[in-house]
Amino acid sequence: MDKYNITGMSCAACQARVEKAVSEVKGVDTCNVNLLTNTMAVEGSATKDEIIKAVENAGYGAASLEEKSSEDILKDTETPKLKKRLILSVGFLLVLMYFSMGHMMLHFPVPSFMHNNMMAMGMVQMSLTIVIMYINRKFFISGFKGMIHGAPNMDTLVALGSGASFIYSVFAMISGKDDLYFESAAMILTLITVGKMLEAMSKGRTTDAIKSLMKLAPKTAIIIDSYGKEKEVSIESVKAGDIFVVRPGESIPVDGIVIEGNSAVNEAALTGESIPVDKYVGSEVSAATINSSGFMKCRATRVGKDTTLSQIIQMVSDAAATKAPIAKIADRVSGVFVPAVIVIALLTIVIWLLVGADFGYALTRGIAVLVISCPCALGLATPVAIMVGNGVGAKNGIMFKTAATLENTGKTQIVALDKTGTITEGEPVVTDVFTPDSITRSGYSLINESENKLLKIAGLLEKKSEHPLAKAVVSYVGPGEIYYDDLDEDDEEEIDDITDFEVLPGHGLKGKYHGHEVIGASLRYIEKIVKIHPEIREKTEGLAAQGKTPLCFAMDGKLLGIIAVADTIKKDSAKAVKELKDMGIHVIMITGDNLKTARAIGDQAGVDEIISEVLPKDKEAIIRKLSETGKVAMVGDGINDAPALTRADTGIAIGAGTDVAIDAADVVLMKSNLVDVAAAIRLSRATLRNIHQNLFWAFFYNVIGIPLAAGAYIHAFGWELSPMFGAAAMSLSSFFVVTNALRLNLLKIYDPSGDKPVKGSDEISVAIDNMTKEETLRNKQANESEEIKMATKTIRIEGMMCEHCEARVKKALEAIDGVASAKASHTDGNAVVELSSEVDNEVLKGAVEDQDYKVLEIL
Repeated sequence: MDKYNITGMSCAACQARVEKAVSEVKGVDTCNVNLLTNTMAVEGSATKDEIIKAVENAGYGAASLEEKSSEDILKDTETPKLKKRLILSVGFLLVLMYFSMGHMMLHFPVPSFMHNNMMAMGMVQMSLTIVIMYINRKFFISGFKGMIHGAPNMDTLVALGSGASFIYSVFAMISGKDDLYFESAAMILTLITVGKMLEAMSKGRTTDAIKSLMKLAPKTAIIIDSYGKEKEVSIESVKAGDIFVVRPGESIPVDGIVIEGNSAVNEAALTGESIPVDKYVGSEVSAATINSSGFMKCRATRVGKDTTLSQIIQMVSDAAATKAPIAKIADRVSGVFVPAVIVIALLTIVIWLLVGADFGYALTRGIAVLVISCPCALGLATPVAIMVGNGVGAKNGIMFKTAATLENTGKTQIVALDKTGTITEGEPVVTDVFTPDSITRSGYSLINESENKLLKIAGLLEKKSEHPLAKAVVSYVGPGEIYYDDLDEDDEEEIDDITDFEVLPGHGLKGKYHGHEVIGASLRYIEKIVKIHPEIREKTEGLAAQGKTPLCFAMDGKLLGIIAVADTIKKDSAKAVKELKDMGIHVIMITGDNLKTARAIGDQAGVDEIISEVLPKDKEAIIRKLSETGKVAMVGDGINDAPALTRADTGIAIGAGTDVAIDAADVVLMKSNLVDVAAAIRLSRATLRNIHQNLFWAFFYNVIGIPLAAGAYIHAFGWELSPMFGAAAMSLSSFFVVTNALRLNLLKIYDPSGDKPVKGSDEISVAIDNMTKEETLRNKQANESEEIKMATKTIRIEGMMCEHCEARVKKALEAIDGVASAKASHTDGNAVVELSSEVDNEVLKGAVEDQDYKVLEIL
């Protein structure tokens, strides 16, 4: 996307003219002109010279913004100029009003040569008016230039209205008449300038969110030079690979990875989350976040335009450069608005002359029509709301990539949620610990000696394994937190030694601890060695039914206890799902897990429907099917989610997910909180509502104002409007639209109290319920059919011991080109792959062994 700065635009008619001219250039695919920022975004193969030439031929100026920073683009250069013009205009206008109205109506004193000398009075007023017209010559230059190019604009209306008042007054003065309108000509220009300045100031506030992000970027960084000494350099000098240091209270200069130290970092600038995030060796840090406590040494990974902050700024800026579909209504009207107003003004003059009015009165009515009409309000109605809405989202860590996305997200009727990493944390953790003589519990503190011993043995044994479940156990016990109270002092130096360690393929781990045989394995394996009490078996089966994986530990043929591990639901998932359902949105969970595990998580989250055992390649097909029922938003975080995110009407990526998922999505949630899905929809709805209000006002104002100015209501109600009041109304109309958009800054996007259900939600629920049942049956039939059609290979694998192992192997195999699907079983100790094309056995073996499992043979 190439961006250009456009000069000379004054209203929506200019915007439409430039868009039309550039869109006709050969090689231009899309062209969006933003009246708010006076910028143009163009996509296509046309050269920059061709595009600039097209803009200039249309009567405007263009310059590429390739070398300019976002800060330069958004800098408010218009307000200072307008303020200077306004001060000068008001100064001379006050003098003019003293002579034209102060003397004539209030009998203010004037020089003696002007007493009863209408020609002298007229000459003074004309001279002052000429000065004011020169100060505001931009209206005349732009307005008549637009007419010459066949593209009249708002400045044309102002120039015609003011110019007509001036010319009529000159002829009246020469003719000896006393009905002069010099003050009207000057007042129109001054009042329009007042409106333009208010509009410029308000427009500047709509970009406050982006500007505040830009101000966060540090200007310098402290790096470690080649001599090992600290050196302060400009941020532009930092390169990827440089080592930089950050002390407490300092901003992190660029994106990097912590290589020494630990701290808590406030990431509110990027995510909107006020709670500091703990950082330690290996953690990623982002530019513009604040180091709250400890000293850190980091290695730069992304600098300049590649930092997360720069990408966020670019994302918000790009969204502002695009156009929402709803803006097309205003665009069509804007293209013919000014010519239509000019025609209406001429007709007004002619009609009043035909009904017997004198020329001065008829001209006054025509001028009033010209100066009250406001195409600016139409042109600003959509972009100002989009800009403010995007800013509100950015401040809260919600990024909309385009204006169309911001508009469409609020129309969502169905939300499809990926399970792992979206509804759940994505990492297994210990949830329950119990021994034969204790009750099930959750938490960290130990309550008796038997649990103390269980955790000690489990921690020592699992430290020998790289399995995700083993890491969960070790993490729960904690480094250095093995309890030794039952060991002899002479044995303490040997406590970390598990000898004769052995992996039991498909079952668990085995070893010896001071000569005692210890085993950590599944219940099915343990009960072959140890007698299991029925209550313990029931308890263990209950944990499995909840989607948890029970790990049983025994020593010398005696059960020590059971530790349950599971990928737990995020703390805000249930709240987020409830908010979505309260909006009338149907929530579906899509997962590759078995139905039992999926149902356990789905019940905790409170989703409406569950589609389980879904292959990655089938997610996109399910989203396509859902789209036939209503507007679908897909929320995911993994590589396998990318096709589904692209297929959905709105793809929403959890910020902690993969780059592929984020690139494929339309909305990015930086905080990785599911409640932000509801917040994004809430913000989109509020923005769309604001656009509707702005468009209504813009149309309503012109529909009511133009007939009023023309005198259509004089005979019915006695209503009459002078050109000066028309100019004032025109000035305030655009200001009203921009101010209304700024109200979005007050929106509480996390407050669900104002949520209302979308229309047709009940019908959608029934349709989806039937669809999910059909989908389950179709998936089974399709799988059976594929098993017949496709070549299969069976891989015997050592080391798998739970559903998490199965998921890792499955994911690794399905990432291979030519593998249509894979089914792994830790109980059978194998994986069955279905091939759509020939795949070398070494490729299959390498993919499995990269996950730290051993391939015994491939059949």
